[in-house]
Amino acid sequence: MEAGVFFAGRYDEARARFLAAAAAAGAAIETHPHPLRGPAGERLACDVARLGPPRASRALVTISATHGVEGHCGSGAQVATLREGLLRDMPPDTCAVAIHAINPHGFAWSRRVTEDNVDLNRNFVDHAQPYPSNPGYEELRAAICPPTRDAPALAAAQRRLDAYAAQHGPMALQQAISGGQYVDPQGVFFGGHAPTWSNRVLRRIFAGLAGHASDIAVIDYHTGLGPYGHGELIMSSKANPDGWRRACDWMGKDEVTSPDLGNSSSAPLVGVNAQGMREAASGARMTTVALEFGVRPLSETLDALRADAWLHAHAEMDSPEWAATKARMRHVFYGDEPRWKEMIVARGFDVTRRMLAGLAAA
Repeated sequence: MEAGVFFAGRYDEARARFLAAAAAAGAAIETHPHPLRGPAGERLACDVARLGPPRASRALVTISATHGVEGHCGSGAQVATLREGLLRDMPPDTCAVAIHAINPHGFAWSRRVTEDNVDLNRNFVDHAQPYPSNPGYEELRAAICPPTRDAPALAAAQRRLDAYAAQHGPMALQQAISGGQYVDPQGVFFGGHAPTWSNRVLRRIFAGLAGHASDIAVIDYHTGLGPYGHGELIMSSKANPDGWRRACDWMGKDEVTSPDLGNSSSAPLVGVNAQGMREAASGARMTTVALEFGVRPLSETLDALRADAWLHAHAEMDSPEWAATKARMRHVFYGDEPRWKEMIVARGFDVTRRMLAGLAAA
């Protein structure tokens, strides 16, 4: 079957395809309605489809739209997995749980962040404690998110960023921008000052799994980093060393990268969702990977994110910039081309099969 049939260009279409595929596969479906609406007034929700024994001791979890607009990719992969029967003959005592659009607001509004401009994958910190610092972001804050976006302001900002990269290295600049920050609520990669709606829902889902599952494997679909269509497996080797060793055993040590080791396309991050999953399912052995697919060059992707942050801080929906910025966000996070979609489905199937095999041997 042509891979394009699994993907959708809008959140509401993606949700309809997922629910139809889950129902056809015989999955039990649980819905978490979001309190807000999409740009066309559409209802938003995180939907969870479950296949397999209700109290299985092993669980394979997939997640789409941690970073909203990246949900085009993850949703397509989840729909393909359901429709093509990959979960039909799972190992004994194993269930599959597909969490569709954990950040439905960001998905619907073509944003990477949640409704409160929070990067969900930086939100899982202890909000009762002092927040992690990001000196690079604080130093470059005005250049990363300049208050105006006319040509002179953008040129001056770029000179500042280029100078920082020349002095400290490109990865240091990437970490300054994307590592996570807690000082600029209207800026990029803001981790928030409280758990978001999506944070709370994700914890609730994993707490439910913790009641019976002793081994949980997670594939969290992302886009925006790395070569075009390449599915990089990323996880922290420091935060979960046992899970790191399992992932390397299951997937091959040359296939799993870690920001901690400097061999990943991602900078080291703080407050990631894997932390919240481990806390919510603290009795289970967790093996959690981000499956990251490249779309466009990193510089183009970061520029689109900066433009989107400015848009939501300073512009209105009927402004000339709105439609162009939203199209740009979809362009850098969703490879809406047949070859890209085929690469996502093929890699998603490969990783799913190997994760299931690893769980069966656990």
